[in-house]
Amino acid sequence: MGKPVRMADIAKQLGISIVSVSKGLSGKDGVSEKLREQILSTAKEMGYHTAKSTLLDEMKEHTVGILVLDRFFNENALYYNLYRDLLNACQKRNLIAMHEIVSNDSERKVIVPALVEANRVDGLIFLGEFSSDYIRTASKAIPFVLLDFFKDDLSADSIVSDNLHGGYIVTRHLLSKGYHKIGFVGSIRATNSIMDRYLGYCKALYQHGLQPRADWRIEDRDDEGLFIPFHLPEDMPNAFVCNCDEVAYNLVNCLKGLGYRIPEDIAVTGYDDFRFASLSRPKLTTYAINVSVMADAAAAILSRRIRNKSVDTPICVVPGHLIVRESD
Repeated sequence: MGKPVRMADIAKQLGISIVSVSKGLSGKDGVSEKLREQILSTAKEMGYHTAKSTLLDEMKEHTVGILVLDRFFNENALYYNLYRDLLNACQKRNLIAMHEIVSNDSERKVIVPALVEANRVDGLIFLGEFSSDYIRTASKAIPFVLLDFFKDDLSADSIVSDNLHGGYIVTRHLLSKGYHKIGFVGSIRATNSIMDRYLGYCKALYQHGLQPRADWRIEDRDDEGLFIPFHLPEDMPNAFVCNCDEVAYNLVNCLKGLGYRIPEDIAVTGYDDFRFASLSRPKLTTYAINVSVMADAAAAILSRRIRNKSVDTPICVVPGHLIVRESD
């Protein structure tokens, strides 16, 4: 049995480019009808129709839905950047991306998104932490990935920032600068990401012989995920690790309103490295997330799932790095 016929063989036979052959075989624009007929005819004569062409499969377009909860997408710089990079990553893999914002009420009532109900997508990307019940119902047995979160009770492909290490690195940085009364701002039961960042914070404290104090862990959001006013302790720490830049930005403004100087009186750090890190005065020391790598990993894994190919690991952890600025 001879070798399978490749698009390169057809291109050589006709004296044209592989791209032209691909367009002719897939029915895409860019070649004339006459040339398309020649390509199809030559492919049939050469036996190409019996070959399993991986490249042709990769060139086939599929539609994916990007679902994000309204509470996360509203003014959230991280998810705007993730969404933008997702569009680019999907385009590179011939994935047509469609976007749907899911209301808190729809998630709570487990209402299937319109994109899925209308059978318009071949796969889903859940951007930001959804409930497990919603994910199970919304996915309807089509391939999906979880971006920027994971679920302990779901067997699912997940792409996350290295949250535990990030929380650890930021806290260790403050300790190295002489801060030993360090609080944490974040509702740790709100998302796995916040919980892991808190655990990284605790790890750094324990390694330095310090105990996390319950009164120095400040809640930042309610059960709906909406930000709430800070309830600060009477005995204030001299530094705060915040679970994201927006919370750190809000805390800086709150502390300044109470007469504290940042960082002379209290240091404040963030996590993400997006708009709020630069808007803050002083600018925030933070842990930068590599959103382009996270977005690319999500598109790559979903593309392989849609095309029934194996995936190396169910959870992809993407490292970031510390950026030191003025808030200490």
